[in-house]
Amino acid sequence: MHAPKEKQLIYVLSDSVGETAELLAKAALSQFDEGCAITRRVPYVDDLQTVDEVVKQAKETDGMILFTIVLPEVKQYLMEQAADQAIPVYDILSPLVTMLEDKLEAKPRNESGLMHMLDEEYFRKVEAIEFAVKYDDGRDPRGILKADVVLTGVSRTSKTPLSQYLAHKRLKVANVPLVPEVDPPKELFEIPKEKVIGLKITPEKLNSIRTERLKALGLKAEANYATFQRIQEELDYSADLMEKLGCDVIDVSERAVEETANLIYQLVQSKQM
Repeated sequence: MHAPKEKQLIYVLSDSVGETAELLAKAALSQFDEGCAITRRVPYVDDLQTVDEVVKQAKETDGMILFTIVLPEVKQYLMEQAADQAIPVYDILSPLVTMLEDKLEAKPRNESGLMHMLDEEYFRKVEAIEFAVKYDDGRDPRGILKADVVLTGVSRTSKTPLSQYLAHKRLKVANVPLVPEVDPPKELFEIPKEKVIGLKITPEKLNSIRTERLKALGLKAEANYATFQRIQEELDYSADLMEKLGCDVIDVSERAVEETANLIYQLVQSKQM
């Protein structure tokens, strides 16, 4: 009987996290018998000493090396050491980068970690969107203390769409509806006033929005929700509360959601400087 062949070791090197290189290695390995090789990821390779250590291990285990290193001096040193030790080595990125360089007539940055930075941006956006859904419409006041910005105002002042729009800018947004019969959450008074944005609107505009909302729901436009008396009561209450909070207030009457969101974003950015 033939002795079972030892699994091939593939060292996957990167000057960032190395997820891309390992995924490509595993995609290639999927074309072969399962378990014929295993990958060993070595992230954040940005010094020559680490290269020496991996080359030594690859030599001792009869392994091979795949890499996505863009730092020129580290990449060159790795290629030279691997060639000197007769270790199979494959540069995953360079062929494509060279092709793009020729086609785009532009020089690559040769900076490590750029892809990971993009990944982090994406995950921050997803996290912010999930946050906005979880803490929408005052569902859980604990979100107020965790938020980057808290929107507050009466019903139909675009709190939810604004929260979602700002989430795509990676801001964690909670929103709190203001109703005269319901005390606002105490958390609203516990956070810095700079984090709170009040939304106000004219009675006429709010009446128009609420009337259309009632029609869309198949309800009578004369419902108390859309009467000028009720609207004025709510707006007076919200104005008094916003004054107590000492927060910035934005009039959304004649502004599109995108315009208001950009204004809020600029306010938040200016306070973080």
